[in-house]
Amino acid sequence: MKPVSQGLIRRWLDVLLHVHDTPERTAAAFAAGVFLGFSPFLGFHTLLAIVIAFVFGLNRVAALLGVYSNLPWIIAGYYAFTTWLGAVITRVHLPPDFRGRLFDLFEHSVRTNYFWHELGALVRPLLMPFIVGSMIGALVLAAIAYPLALAFVRSRRKHPLIRRESH
Repeated sequence: MKPVSQGLIRRWLDVLLHVHDTPERTAAAFAAGVFLGFSPFLGFHTLLAIVIAFVFGLNRVAALLGVYSNLPWIIAGYYAFTTWLGAVITRVHLPPDFRGRLFDLFEHSVRTNYFWHELGALVRPLLMPFIVGSMIGALVLAAIAYPLALAFVRSRRKHPLIRRESH
């Protein structure tokens, strides 16, 4: 009974994770994950990656690895840069005395309606630059991720120990 249940679990995991795929499709799953991870869909990127991977029959692990390539220590700098880029492209300027107003705002409690209302009013003009800039950044990073992931997957599949373990 033990080998049957292990075999069943292994088949179930193979179907769930969809790990036995061509290098091109695995690289596409990773690049899609990178796109979503760096897109403006902050907070929804994991769910979107899983849905897209299931809908297109892509490698779920590769898609999630791509999503989580947006690491916590780069996220603020990335979104600040891409929002600036989006502001340049859309010709949107920072609100007058943005920095001073932002610092003044943080002297109030984040638990008040005033804080959230003022923060919304302050950053609202930056919404379109945020969307435009991070979409461009996500497309560029996904375009870079695909060939890198493809080369990595192909090189790993040529390795004799890895090839032997997968059969």
